[in-house]
Amino acid sequence: MTRDLVASGSADLVVVGSGIVGLGAAYAAVRRGLSVIVVDRTDRPVGATIRNFGHICIGTQMGRAREFADTTRGIWLQLAADAGFWVRESGTLIAARNVGELAVLERAAGEAGAADDVRMLSAQALRERAPLREGTVIGGAFIASDLQTNPREAADAIVRHLSDLGVEFRFRTAVTGVSGARVETTRGTIDAGRVVVAVGHDVDQLLPDLAESLGVVRCALDMMRLGATMPRAFDAPLLTGWSLLRYGRFADYPETAALRERMHAERPDLAALDLNQMYTQLPDGTLILGDSHAKAVQPGPFQPESAFGAFVDEARALLDIDDIRVIERWQGVYASGSDEFLIEEPEPGLHVIAATTGIGMTTGLGLAEHTLRNTIERTPQLAQGGTA
Repeated sequence: MTRDLVASGSADLVVVGSGIVGLGAAYAAVRRGLSVIVVDRTDRPVGATIRNFGHICIGTQMGRAREFADTTRGIWLQLAADAGFWVRESGTLIAARNVGELAVLERAAGEAGAADDVRMLSAQALRERAPLREGTVIGGAFIASDLQTNPREAADAIVRHLSDLGVEFRFRTAVTGVSGARVETTRGTIDAGRVVVAVGHDVDQLLPDLAESLGVVRCALDMMRLGATMPRAFDAPLLTGWSLLRYGRFADYPETAALRERMHAERPDLAALDLNQMYTQLPDGTLILGDSHAKAVQPGPFQPESAFGAFVDEARALLDIDDIRVIERWQGVYASGSDEFLIEEPEPGLHVIAATTGIGMTTGLGLAEHTLRNTIERTPQLAQGGTA
């Protein structure tokens, strides 16, 4: 991993932030022959990019999010092959525990064009693919297009690969000011043909007026990793009815509105956590589960034990697991806004991009690719290489 501490310089593209969106921008640029410098105040990716499920949930998106997700899928597979990290074409399982959840899945599977993407499963078929407790589900579905990775390994592997391709990383370097032509840092000024700011929820630290005008705040979430004894492994990440309330593909169904009303009435404690009850199993057999959500300009650092207790209780109720051992707990933070994405050009040459609904792993590489493609099409000198 490159940790270049040179005080100044220039590049066709300077990327602020080494999360998945910033790495995607660097990858899109270097593949087109551009010189790239990535600047980050930490010494490696440590934010939302590594604090997630590793679930790349393409099939639950709609509209522009689905467009970005489809692009992202191909880039993940290419990066995994080239950089040598684990990605699997897992698909996603969804458990339906009641008729309301099943109705949402049947609506999705019945839509035109959905047959190749969403397939209904019987309760028995679902239990053969995930360690579900007998009698807990009445059916479910399988989404074919989704991927899974281990985010902690993937981010570092991508940094190493981009370094090998010629991207210069300046870690432990804070950015103090940006424009479309230069980036001011604690180690000097970098001249740029274009600048991409991809700092996620910290956009308010660098461009506070922009963040405030767009209503961008932070969403803090609690997550944990368990070791447990299970009769079988998960064939794929597993979503539940709480997940159906969150994703764009299901958002406008009347069945989803009815399900939300029912679930919030039956379990106000879980609704208060803004729960997304889901599970991903890593290659070592450990299980990532969660997560809760709390939005604020600056969420507090204190994590209520009630959230973690709820995660374990719900896992015990749904899954056929025993001998649970808590390995890790952590707090993730991502940018949250009124739209799914922040895509702004506050001045010529300065691009500010982020996924603002917690789907960065699913859409971030595609968001960056689309941004760079459009930028290069509008800037002929960038297409030829050489700082503008």
